[in-house]
Amino acid sequence: MSATVTKVRPSEQIDESLAVFAADVHDDLQKQPRQLQPKYFYDALGSHLFESICHLPWYLITRAERRLLEEHAADMLAPLEDLTTIIELGCGSGAKLALLAEGVRKRAHPVLVRLIDISATALDLSERTLGRLPHVSVVGRHEATYDAGLREATRPRPSHGSTLVLFLGSNLGNLRPAVADAFLREVRSALRPGDGFLLGADLVKPEKDLLLAYGDPLGVTAAFNKNLLDRINRELGGDFDLSAFEHRPRWNPEASRVESHLVSTQAQKVTIPEADLSVDFAEGESIWTESSYKYTPDQVAELGAAAGFRRERQWIEPESQFSLTLFFAE
Repeated sequence: MSATVTKVRPSEQIDESLAVFAADVHDDLQKQPRQLQPKYFYDALGSHLFESICHLPWYLITRAERRLLEEHAADMLAPLEDLTTIIELGCGSGAKLALLAEGVRKRAHPVLVRLIDISATALDLSERTLGRLPHVSVVGRHEATYDAGLREATRPRPSHGSTLVLFLGSNLGNLRPAVADAFLREVRSALRPGDGFLLGADLVKPEKDLLLAYGDPLGVTAAFNKNLLDRINRELGGDFDLSAFEHRPRWNPEASRVESHLVSTQAQKVTIPEADLSVDFAEGESIWTESSYKYTPDQVAELGAAAGFRRERQWIEPESQFSLTLFFAE
């Protein structure tokens, strides 16, 4: 079944997006500790590098989630008998949604799909992946942040049927606890009672396994992290010397998070003309680019309950300690 895809971000907004990028870089690199926002990882190259990370033997999340979706897709969708719409926040390549969609293959009508991702490359990949499936129909792509895309994707709502929102992978872990709480409340406010929310969360595991997952021996994660500096060079005229920064993951047990840092290996000055900024880095000074919070199963359930969801069922992949939890809006 073919459908007209609504593209909600016209090309004339590109200059505005670049201005926001420049403003964020200007502000974040002046913080202590210095920071950059992980949402800017996902330009075309960054999206491809992340897809490569997902195939690394030390990064277990993707394979664990795939096993859960392959084994339990039908169980995950069975409670949503009147499902008409699936919205995926951070769709990536569309492979996970394609697995989940196996649970609706035998239904009488295709399920409508709306894709949300900050990366145009990810949206293109998802559209190609899902376009081959006869039992789903992509009717909207939203090149936007999670919250903005969700608002666009749920207005107006269909007059009948239920909606399922997907927030898979370890995307939850990239949000600080207070931000995660506020975000889940916003997801709940966009849904009607009885709508579903399928939430992925990586669970706490030994430190050595976490550091290997975020600092792989092949250096793919390091390239992914450093690409953020290269993007600043390309788009904002920066002069970062990538060879003068080292990727270092750190486990923070008190906060239950893995932190990704880019550490300056020497004293140096970096100039970013389009962000109206010059930064002096001391040797050993770092830029904090990402956090990945790890949870216990009960903490995931408590997060959902605090936002107004009822836990229907939780699946845990025992080897990799990754969870998928199905909630219903109360």
